[in-house]
Amino acid sequence: MLNYDRLYGFRFRDVDQSARQDVWNVIAQDIYGRMERPAIVLDPAAGRCEFMNAIPAQERWIIDHFDHADVRDPQIHAIIEDVFTADIPQKYFEGVFVSNFLEHLPSPDDIARFLATMHAAMVTGGRIAVMGPNFKYCAREYFDCADHVLALTHVSAEEHLFAAGFTIGSVQPRYLPFSFRGHLPASPALTARYLKTPVLQRLLGKQFLIVATKGP
Repeated sequence: MLNYDRLYGFRFRDVDQSARQDVWNVIAQDIYGRMERPAIVLDPAAGRCEFMNAIPAQERWIIDHFDHADVRDPQIHAIIEDVFTADIPQKYFEGVFVSNFLEHLPSPDDIARFLATMHAAMVTGGRIAVMGPNFKYCAREYFDCADHVLALTHVSAEEHLFAAGFTIGSVQPRYLPFSFRGHLPASPALTARYLKTPVLQRLLGKQFLIVATKGP
């Protein structure tokens, strides 16, 4: 079985976590605004919690296999468990943020099962933001990550969301660079400028961002 502790330790060995959080503070505010600033938010594959640490939601919930309590805001409600077996409230969350997770699942049916789980956990009108590497623009490096299984594009991710019962709101095929090992500067000021400069996103963006809504 893949040792994820060792894998991620190796992958992010040269990444300064404090600088990474500073950059995510800027990214998170942009995404949170696109979600229309929901009060109760779930991140079902939170990793080191950079997004949830950065947003001012009234309630912040995370799910993850690994407990990153050393970098997680203690006010975040943490469920350390598999997302498919976790006991989470139904029809409760106004917002869900999914980052770099769908491509790790073993099959399209597992993506469908995951999105159905998120749909059931959300209130009507709640918004889900899904971000992930866009195979259309990063095919050469996509499988350099040992835990990437499925090749997804913004088009296939959009179809998955629609099939799961969501109404598609906005689709940005090129949002962020592929990874923090790439071109994204470890500077909040430069990141803010990047997010306000569409030409840079068209040149460097290799991750999609989709925002969709749960209908009645």
